[in-house]
Amino acid sequence: MADTIELLEAIGSDASLRYAQVDELKAVLEQTQASVELTEAVVQGDGASLRKELKLQETTQVQQTHAPGHEGDDDGECDPPKPERHPPERSPSQPPANTSH
Repeated sequence: MADTIELLEAIGSDASLRYAQVDELKAVLEQTQASVELTEAVVQGDGASLRKELKLQETTQVQQTHAPGHEGDDDGECDPPKPERHPPERSPSQPPANTSH
């Protein structure tokens, strides 16, 4: 049986495996004698069996809307001021532009 971590690394580093269809990836996993849990995770699209094999605890994903300590920053009050646009100043050595043609 191939090492699950090594297979996950191989899948992650090889674009042809990472973006392969389920059937293709399943065939590769069977050829490499991947664990039943890894193959199940790929086929079912659920990592529960893989987490069990790797002895990982179930994690709860919490959507974070604001970075800690930055509540209320979305009102733009901390945005840097935008520079004002002024026409370029002419230097004293430049004659005024001739606008009468």
